[in-house]
Amino acid sequence: MRSLLAFVLLAGCLQAQPLPASSPEKEGFSKERLGRLHETLARLTKSNKPPGAVSMIVRNGRIVDWQTFGLRDVEGNLPMEKDTICLVYSMTKPITSAAVMMLAEEGKLTLADRVDRFIPEFKNLKVFKGGTVERPELTAPERPMTVKHLITHTSGLTYGWGNDNVSELYRKAKVFDVGTLKEFIERAAKLPLAASPGEKYEYSISIDVLGYLVEVVSGMPFDRFVQERILNPLKMGDTHFVLPAAKRARLAKIYGLREGKLTAMDGLDAKGVPFGGMGLYSTIADYARFAQMLANGGELDGARLLSRKTVDLMMMNHLAGLARPTTGGDDSDGFGLGGAVRIDPAKAGRPGSVGLFGWDGAASTRFRVDRKERLVWLLFTQWMPFDSPTLNLFETLVYQALVD
Repeated sequence: MRSLLAFVLLAGCLQAQPLPASSPEKEGFSKERLGRLHETLARLTKSNKPPGAVSMIVRNGRIVDWQTFGLRDVEGNLPMEKDTICLVYSMTKPITSAAVMMLAEEGKLTLADRVDRFIPEFKNLKVFKGGTVERPELTAPERPMTVKHLITHTSGLTYGWGNDNVSELYRKAKVFDVGTLKEFIERAAKLPLAASPGEKYEYSISIDVLGYLVEVVSGMPFDRFVQERILNPLKMGDTHFVLPAAKRARLAKIYGLREGKLTAMDGLDAKGVPFGGMGLYSTIADYARFAQMLANGGELDGARLLSRKTVDLMMMNHLAGLARPTTGGDDSDGFGLGGAVRIDPAKAGRPGSVGLFGWDGAASTRFRVDRKERLVWLLFTQWMPFDSPTLNLFETLVYQALVD
């Protein structure tokens, strides 16, 4: 009975304090300059742009700043709290990518492996070369799709967000309106590629495909693999593909503007399907533990998920050699294995280090790992469409407060 009580108390402590705490001054931050960050987020949330936010800064593995601002539920006047749960959308992708690299370390796959070795439905993929939606002209890809193509978004797959014919085919197929990952794969395999694998970076459903690949290679459901191999070892007890009913009161609403008026938006309805590219709910405390594991070179509190050299590999730019070896509009970032990699801070126009690694979520969440500065920082809001100006501003405010 005593051991059970001790476990419950320990779990509660981990939830309340996900990493050791320290003072800003001890870890090289100016308390006064952090005040600028606090004032800015307080001002933005008071004007409902966004209504609520949670921020965290970790240096040397210790939390130096953890703040909440505004409301998670405007209609209910409920505050954003440290344990508020958010939809992290595409911040699921780095976790799925870590799962793939864990399997690679076990010798169960390599990045050079053909995808159709594990997913036979992908054997006869074709590339869209012309024609119309009704009568597309297709051709064989110049090279087979590999695991590396998927994990770097160079697979030729897409999301269907554009005005082109391939995007229209994706929208008609409703690839995410499915009941299982297997059904998702069957629909995706019937769609043409937007380009040959290895030709260019295009943000896509690639990591959702990887979720199914993890399921096939590991021999267990993808969500169970993530739970047993990543979430449990890292003690990420508030991270779920399906949010338990008992935790729904802690879920932040997603907001945006509709006809100029602040409006609660519909969140993801994945119908219980654990999509590897967008499916997770989490707290900033939980996700900070995943990020710190990466900052530590693959280990946290005695739980080693990845080797230091694998994390090194993940944080290199794998787009080098492409006609355009970068992502985004300013060409400051390349792409590693599961996240963006800063290759040119000057082009970003914001403070930061070469090698800065991380990713964002569609509802305006962001995490970054700066191993040169032994720094992890995260900002969670729940705002759509994606609010890059606020996230970029937060990035600047973090670094301006770093003085040692």
